[in-house]
Amino acid sequence: MKASKLYNFREMNSYQFIAVVGLIMTFAAHIILLLTDKHIASYNALYVCWVGVFIVGAIINYNTKPDDHHGHHHHH
Repeated sequence: MKASKLYNFREMNSYQFIAVVGLIMTFAAHIILLLTDKHIASYNALYVCWVGVFIVGAIINYNTKPDDHHGHHHHH
């Protein structure tokens, strides 16, 4: 298992990348909510969801063979 699949954007799959972007955007929105003194019930559940998506993506990524491109065809 390559640990770099957990932190290197080039080795992450789509699920992991979307989860990281989701976490960043959720955190940014959370800061805005704090600055504007707004509260949304169960907002913190978003963090749990994004972490869950990342974990599922990491499991898929670790179980994918390096040559398995999941139907992504790159024409040169």
